[in-house]
Amino acid sequence: MSAKAGTDAIRAQTIEGFLEALASDSSTPGGGAVAAVAGATGAALIAMVCSLTIGKKGYEGTWDRCRAILPEAEDARAVFLELADRDASAFDEVMAAFRLPKRTAEEKAARSAAIQRGYETAAAVPLEIAQRAVALMRLAREVTEIGNVNAASDGASGAQMLFAATRCAILNVEINEAALKDEAKATALGAEVDALRERAADLLAAADRAFAARVR
Repeated sequence: MSAKAGTDAIRAQTIEGFLEALASDSSTPGGGAVAAVAGATGAALIAMVCSLTIGKKGYEGTWDRCRAILPEAEDARAVFLELADRDASAFDEVMAAFRLPKRTAEEKAARSAAIQRGYETAAAVPLEIAQRAVALMRLAREVTEIGNVNAASDGASGAQMLFAATRCAILNVEINEAALKDEAKATALGAEVDALRERAADLLAAADRAFAARVR
């Protein structure tokens, strides 16, 4: 996790333990880790719909597809939890860079370079969270559409959680992007998050439509 608690990785914590760490006065874990945990929750809901569909009478035509989606969702859940820890560590590196000495011109230059590298990493991790969440939203829509109708709300909830993961992650990209002195890198990040934001909105609307079609 972070230097804050110096204890378990986020994946090993209880929900209560994670929330206590989150609510404390330390800067990590923060919004990026929350985005990753939300993504893991969305992935788990996709897996749930698959598990409630495979082997169930009346859904034979979708068993094979759900069997294919299930391991992808389970793998994604694990990756998101890893990203939660990576996000916390990345911001800790930024804070460590700010603590570097700045007595001489050489030290100031080294410190400035370290800070910029830290911000780049701190932007890259939530960007990956957003990319993965958007990619998984397609599967949330699909299981909502083809899975056990009694779990359609779970599939749609998975899409909502992945959308929240995307938006939270984008905010964390943008705050680190704003600190970058390399305008080309900042501009490229801005363009990518704009595209992700638009794609996430489209996929969420598709998941909402899939849910509406199952319950009406």
